[in-house]
Amino acid sequence: MSGLGNITKKEIRELMTPATFVPIILVAAIFATMGNSIQGIQDQATEPPTIGIINEDTSSFGIIASDILHTRAKSVFNSTSLSELQEGLQTVKDRNGVAIIIIPENFTGRIIQEQQGTFQVYWIMKGAGIMDTISSGAVEGLIAYINTNISRELITQNSTVNASFVLSPTIRQETTYFKDREFVGISPNTISSMLSSQSLLIPIVIMMIIIMAGGIVITSMALEKENKTLETLLTLPVKRTSIVSGKIIAAAVIGLILAVIYMIGMQFYFSGFQFSVGVNLETYGIVLTSMDFIWIGLSLFLALIAGLALCMLLGTFAKNYKSAQTLTFPITMLAMIPMFITMFADFDTLPMALKIFTFAIPFSHPMLAPRALLFHDYTLVIGGLIYVAAFAIITISIVVWIFKTDRLLVGTTKFKWLAPLVRRRR
Repeated sequence: MSGLGNITKKEIRELMTPATFVPIILVAAIFATMGNSIQGIQDQATEPPTIGIINEDTSSFGIIASDILHTRAKSVFNSTSLSELQEGLQTVKDRNGVAIIIIPENFTGRIIQEQQGTFQVYWIMKGAGIMDTISSGAVEGLIAYINTNISRELITQNSTVNASFVLSPTIRQETTYFKDREFVGISPNTISSMLSSQSLLIPIVIMMIIIMAGGIVITSMALEKENKTLETLLTLPVKRTSIVSGKIIAAAVIGLILAVIYMIGMQFYFSGFQFSVGVNLETYGIVLTSMDFIWIGLSLFLALIAGLALCMLLGTFAKNYKSAQTLTFPITMLAMIPMFITMFADFDTLPMALKIFTFAIPFSHPMLAPRALLFHDYTLVIGGLIYVAAFAIITISIVVWIFKTDRLLVGTTKFKWLAPLVRRRR
């Protein structure tokens, strides 16, 4: 029993190191920050949608629709004239609203004649993430609720009404304004689905590159320490900058090869789930050019270099292969967090704290670049390139400095006797 206790204490002492707990604490703090920010988005999304209403129909069904909209939504603009549409759009936009709904003057008349009444909906789309479309989904739910109430009223008034008509007495004519573009006949949910399907593969591939290549670097550092080959390497007449650069470049090459293989497999996987919504965004100028792919490739390369430099910095704290396994966890989290953020929310609509946090993660930028380039937002892309390049240079400089200080050798008493030899050979 005493032997079991001694072994347990020994293992606990080896695992209870700052290298084990600091990354976990940082990740916990990151998740806490994200949780608070996302909770704020959810609270905002559960509030009644902010809309504008132009009701030109003072008859029965127009009044039913108008009353439901006023009761279940927050109306910041009300009018009875279509000529005030532009004023209404600006008011709704200034009040952070989601749409302006027009009930035309022939709305009731068409329904009485068993012709579908038409809602004209002008959407003001702020972002293309899943969370960004909650408000527009709420408005669509309101229109569906109006549709149900009109159906009930029709059945009450006339039990012989046409069954196919009574199930769908209204239709929508939609126009969406998003990032200074006008999309006629397209809803925000359709645009969001199209953009998500186009940009889903890139964040997954980037995440896998960082995880695989980062794991290679950290594990390599740990194994070299454990196998006592690092001491020999550091005594060779080779510049420490060359050692660090060589390790990063080698891991980057392997990571890119693995990424290509993974991306080919993922393309076949997603091809089985492709669907068409009858919309070609290229007709609206939303397409990536050859130059855009060069920007994305440059962003990916710099993010990979920055990530590998960060992994090498963490690898200097790994004592052996066992401890290296815990150090890969924060890198995995830093790669996964921006992937989920870009899926659930648009960068432009994030709270400021979460926006700064997302920008600070170097892995975020190649994930943000495709959508930004689709709408010609070069400021975010170029700013991200500058930041990631600076992050990579600073991190590599710190790693080189650590290598030059012989911390890797004299960090424990076991190899202190090598320090004079290293200095003489240098």
